[in-house]
Amino acid sequence: MTHVLFLSFLLMTTGVWDAAECSSGDGKSLWYGSLNQSEFLSGTFPKGFLWGVGTAAFPTEGSWDQDGKGLSIWDHFTHRTVGTGNNNSTLTADTASGSYVLWEKDIESIQYLGAKFYSFSISWPRIFPDGDATRQPNLAAVDHYRRLIGQLKALDLEPVVTLFHWDLPQILQEELGGWRNVKLVQIFADYATFCFKTFGQDVRYWITIHNPLLIAFLGYGTGIHAPGVSGDPADPFIVAHNLIRAHATAWHIYDKHFRPHQHGQISITLGSYWVEPFKAQATPVNVELCQKSVEAVIGWFAEPIHGGGDYPWSLRLSHPALVPNFTPEERLWVRGTADFFSLAYGPDSVRAGRVLARFGQTGALNLRKILGWIQKEYEDPPVLVAESSWFSDASVGVEDTVAIYLMKRFINQVLQAVVVDHVKVFGYTAWSLVDGFEWNSGYSIRRGLFYIDFNQPERTRVPKSTAQYYRQIIKDNGFLNDETERDIKGHFPCNFQFGVADFILQVHLQPFSPQFTDPVLYRWNFSGDGSLHPVSGVTLRTRGSQCTDFLAIQHHIHLLEVTGTSHYRFALDWPRLFPNGDILSADAVTVRYYHCMLTELQKKGISVAVTLYHPSLRSHTLGLPMLLHAQGGWMNTSTSDAFVDYATYCFQRFGSLVDVWITVNEPNRLTEAYNVSAGERDTVVRNVLMAHARAWNIYQTHFRQHQGATISFALHADWVEPANPFVESHTSAVQHFLFFELGRFLDPILQDVDYTDTNSCHNCFRMPHFSRDERSQLKGALDFIALNHFTTRLVYPKLRQDLEPSSSVHDYGWSFMTDPTWVSSNKGQALVPWGLRSVLRWVKNRYGNSHPVIITATGIDDQASHNDHLRQRYLKSYMEEALKARELDGVDVRGFYVWKLQDHHTPDFGFFLSSHHRSRPKASVSIYRQLITQRGFPSISDSLTSPCEPSVIPAECWICENKPLLFFGVCITISVSVLAGVMVTGVMRRSRRKRRMKTRKRKMNQAVRRVVYRI
Repeated sequence: MTHVLFLSFLLMTTGVWDAAECSSGDGKSLWYGSLNQSEFLSGTFPKGFLWGVGTAAFPTEGSWDQDGKGLSIWDHFTHRTVGTGNNNSTLTADTASGSYVLWEKDIESIQYLGAKFYSFSISWPRIFPDGDATRQPNLAAVDHYRRLIGQLKALDLEPVVTLFHWDLPQILQEELGGWRNVKLVQIFADYATFCFKTFGQDVRYWITIHNPLLIAFLGYGTGIHAPGVSGDPADPFIVAHNLIRAHATAWHIYDKHFRPHQHGQISITLGSYWVEPFKAQATPVNVELCQKSVEAVIGWFAEPIHGGGDYPWSLRLSHPALVPNFTPEERLWVRGTADFFSLAYGPDSVRAGRVLARFGQTGALNLRKILGWIQKEYEDPPVLVAESSWFSDASVGVEDTVAIYLMKRFINQVLQAVVVDHVKVFGYTAWSLVDGFEWNSGYSIRRGLFYIDFNQPERTRVPKSTAQYYRQIIKDNGFLNDETERDIKGHFPCNFQFGVADFILQVHLQPFSPQFTDPVLYRWNFSGDGSLHPVSGVTLRTRGSQCTDFLAIQHHIHLLEVTGTSHYRFALDWPRLFPNGDILSADAVTVRYYHCMLTELQKKGISVAVTLYHPSLRSHTLGLPMLLHAQGGWMNTSTSDAFVDYATYCFQRFGSLVDVWITVNEPNRLTEAYNVSAGERDTVVRNVLMAHARAWNIYQTHFRQHQGATISFALHADWVEPANPFVESHTSAVQHFLFFELGRFLDPILQDVDYTDTNSCHNCFRMPHFSRDERSQLKGALDFIALNHFTTRLVYPKLRQDLEPSSSVHDYGWSFMTDPTWVSSNKGQALVPWGLRSVLRWVKNRYGNSHPVIITATGIDDQASHNDHLRQRYLKSYMEEALKARELDGVDVRGFYVWKLQDHHTPDFGFFLSSHHRSRPKASVSIYRQLITQRGFPSISDSLTSPCEPSVIPAECWICENKPLLFFGVCITISVSVLAGVMVTGVMRRSRRKRRMKTRKRKMNQAVRRVVYRI
């Protein structure tokens, strides 16, 4: 005792317990800096990492009054509220999951998972019905836990035993007031001593108390947990104080009397949540508030035990009259009473944290940052994640799809903490093993890996999708790398189409150059105001208009040249070209503008891909001429006729300047714009396909021989993965969806299928009906497969109630979700590069390599105005996947077009900012240009990529390009020549004048001499 008093005096005199020093960790740094590798990390956990699963006694055991079990505060609490309403949360846990009887089934479930340990709690009132461990225990209960622990050890499963998980004997609450009474510290110590003595030889890991925060705050503060006490604001702090002292007492008992021969470890499980600064601004004030929030939750208990031995100073400042004081001896007694840090992260802790302390902050499901905060705040302790999961609604059965991705997210955050941040996490506990009674939520939610039908007395354990997923993670010890993450070195061929794709090219008649076309003569600055004033009565001769007059065209082409692209894809404005929908209404100015654009692009050596019809869902006419839309649009065959006439006109007028034709952009998205029945949507598909086929056949017959372009239609081709890979209906949905998106449009052209024979054609009921002649027109009516690919989504089936069922077949729709571990843009587009390769392989597997594939649009939105990191990464990774598909999978990929050239207003998909921001280039421009220059990803040994032959530009085209320069040069030459002539003439005149003067002077001198001589 003397040395304890001495240390207490020393600590007080050296100021260790000064308020400012109570929390000396560096947890605040987590908010100031960004974490390395914040995205999904592939890799495995260290060898020997402990994978486990956990439960608690009250939610799962049931048998609430069997074999001599005493009443717990939760038994009393739930029975008291039965019948107060129809909410499932008011039901009891009398039977719950039946784990007291079915414990062997629980062990079988653990073995199914392949887990290494099982975390469970001992029911205090089951062993000691009156709570007093100095009396005779309930032998039936003791035998039960001995059998459970013994069987776990026999199967090489490590038991992790919690002494108290909220089910306090009711008699202790009634007679002593529960944890508000300091007497419970010693009563708990006696109970802990009994458990150490009785079971300790087979237990390596002990947890004294599970999540004391919720006991204090919810049980004795808000009263929504048992024992349902509320009203006195001091109660939660008194309860917390006693819980900490009870834990410390139990730890010291184990450390002194049992550790030497049992060699176990002991801790207390603390719950937490995470917050991000107000408006994501990591100012000193905001960071201080974040620290205060976390200290009010996990720091409330962690600082006395893992830190300085006292409560966080921020907690004392917030509740100056409520927070109890530790004596100097108690501080020493409490400090360091944990052999490892045991962390609980679940919905209960998150909810409690949000209520306890919020200063305008936003909550974040970030287990990695919590682990990092613990590491920095408490000197890098070993950590056991003792509880981690979320919840599903009670209606969710075995297919708990969303829970898979939350589990994936949490476990990967732990992996990042271990591998990247070097947090010493040695084990992970998935919660919970089976569905059970979820405290104040009752049966309204589920957290189990194994499904239990609570209406069936057998309580059969059925593995959910999360159980299968967790089993795979345990087997792999993490997340194994796969081939999608392999890099590839190589380059695309010289004729590969590196392009930029755009929407409808707007006709900009302004700004317009009036030079040489305006017959008016002007005087500048005549009145001193710097303006032009026409001179009346003077008419100048003018020349004809030229393409260079459209200044917008030159600016547009300049942006393309900056990217280094070889191809440019844009769409014509059908309603502007033909306002009435027929070729007789062609707008001459618009025709001339597009012709000029095509001509100028050709002069610059940029090949052009023109889309004839680009549906616009923002337009009330869907991008059709008004009259055609009013007549029913694509539900009317007259639109197909009008399109064929329109296409024929464009082939005639622009065909010599176009290398690639796209008849219709994303017809598979066009059908969604028509809010009609399934049969009418089939009519839309039929009319669009026939319009394309007729246009293709016209081009094939009348134009291909002398124009030589290729023609196709472009399909939206995002990849999909089954949202739940463990459910057959999800994997089937992938194939059904891909057929609906791609096969429905490509099969009639590329596959010889009899669509009337439903026995040989599985999906034919989804196909529109074509006559024999129409099938003949469709067959082979495209030159390449054009795919617009942007992202990958997760798909799952949904019965379409709005569609009429046939006699034996029901049409299914799809719903989509995204994997939260995928990197996503501001608009929610996921960056999943391998999805591009997957869709390319699917196309090859279905249609072979009879037709080449061109990626006619791909890109991602990025809100950065200059350094668009996300787009840069997207370009590199997606182009790399295209190269993999070409080199490794043998897909005949011949083009890669990036969407798009310029933003319209705010930063979005464009390479360049909008004209409102002076069309400034983003950093991705130089990245794309470099990829084009290198033609991909050459290796170091192949860094000097074999050069491609430059395109031959005729001499006359160079002269045409440089007319202004040549004219200026001629003018300069003439001016210099005239000036030189004038100067030479002047010099010669001066020379003659000098000679004449000299002659005259000489003659005068001679005359003078004669006169003198005569005289």
